Amino acid sequence: MKRRFAVAGVSLAVVLGCGTLPAVAADSVPAADTLAAPDVDVTKVRAHLSELSAIAGRNGGNRRSTGQGYRDSVAYVKGKLQAAGYTVTEQPCASGCTSGAGPNLIAEWPKGDANNVYMFGAHLDGVSAGPGMNDNGSGSAALLENALTLAQQNPTMRNRVRFAWWTDEEQGLNGSDFYVRSLPSTERAKIKAYYNFDMIASTNGGYFINHITSSAAAPMKAYWDSLGLQPEENTEGAGRSDDYPFEQYGIPTSGYAMGASARKTSAQAAKWGGTSGAAYDPCYHRSCDTLTNINTTGLDRASDGIAYTLWQRAVDTGTGGGDCDTAGVVANGGFESGTSPWTGDTGSIGAHSGQAAHTGTRFAWLAGYGSTRTESISQTVTVPAGCSTVALGYWLHIDTAESGSTPYDRFTVKAGGSTLATLSNADAGSGYVQRSVDLSAYAGQTVTLTFTGSEDSSLQTSFVLDDVTLRSS
Repeated sequence: MKRRFAVAGVSLAVVLGCGTLPAVAADSVPAADTLAAPDVDVTKVRAHLSELSAIAGRNGGNRRSTGQGYRDSVAYVKGKLQAAGYTVTEQPCASGCTSGAGPNLIAEWPKGDANNVYMFGAHLDGVSAGPGMNDNGSGSAALLENALTLAQQNPTMRNRVRFAWWTDEEQGLNGSDFYVRSLPSTERAKIKAYYNFDMIASTNGGYFINHITSSAAAPMKAYWDSLGLQPEENTEGAGRSDDYPFEQYGIPTSGYAMGASARKTSAQAAKWGGTSGAAYDPCYHRSCDTLTNINTTGLDRASDGIAYTLWQRAVDTGTGGGDCDTAGVVANGGFESGTSPWTGDTGSIGAHSGQAAHTGTRFAWLAGYGSTRTESISQTVTVPAGCSTVALGYWLHIDTAESGSTPYDRFTVKAGGSTLATLSNADAGSGYVQRSVDLSAYAGQTVTLTFTGSEDSSLQTSFVLDDVTLRSS
């Protein structure tokens, strides 16, 4: 990852973040649709890192963009991809790069709809101070093994996947900037999202996602959520890596990161483990960024999350034909990432005392005042067109001071102007109940989903909502 530079006159924001990982019980993913994506072998990812380390060792201890260490890194990645059946292009950086910088490396899997391209990228260059194993051998190696896994699995593709290893990132995002800038506008329009991976094995890091509440980030967050990792927004990395040039041209972006020179907070240390007050990567841009500076657990979880995202975005998993990617269609459905993109009475969202979350720490508490009151939260989603059935799932706890079966206080679920479910104080119980409504009639449509709790003038009823998702079958 680069330091703070100016690119094309724009002062870039903070560094890519990511860090040391908590001792979560298991890396098996409970969500059924996760099983369609392969488990990327982290041993093979580390083998790529070992080769990049050896390349640096043979070339003055680094892989900077202008040196032979970088060119040998390009040759290694290119050879592996060609052996797997990819057509690989070396793209010289004809303008904007440091004099003598090596090429970008581009590889596209030649299947799927070429008008719908999902790009996955990482910078392959490092700084002069050291071999750059975390920054950014980690992202480069994970991306390479994902590309090789895709070739080995050879699934039926729905959309097109393009991989990129960038030159001259450390000098100002120059390789990726040249690539995006050089594309004709018609080709840029085909790129539906770009995913960036920069420093995904920091030894004291955390779990960070670029634009965590965006639709582009949805499958990335869904995977790490399924491991119970409670990821956070990558504020340290905003504008500091190769996703930024894509953003400048209006292309949706996301990505994983685990931290650079920023310091882990006490709250993050409590959640993820590691050392509070210490840098996410104590060897950031230093000679000690070697193979011993790699968090294998984090590298594994990021590598598998890349595969999950790739499969969700581009592979035909056989669920009804067409595009049936429901992962993360409802963004921030667990309310753990602030209030966005929910609208309405968002003050109902939080870690309130007096009620508990179904999972995590945050939830939406609608009504519960014991006086006349109505509260609603809404989110606009696009229901996938290719699923045979689509259901909106949610967990609801109804807590009431009312008695009997008369429905004084009500909870409703709406899609657009249509009420799909109504519950009341008469449905109260001691804990959360999983419920769902059918959204199949809205397939292929954009619709606003609204949850509303309303009370009459006395005796409280609380409607406590959590873990809102879209599911397909």
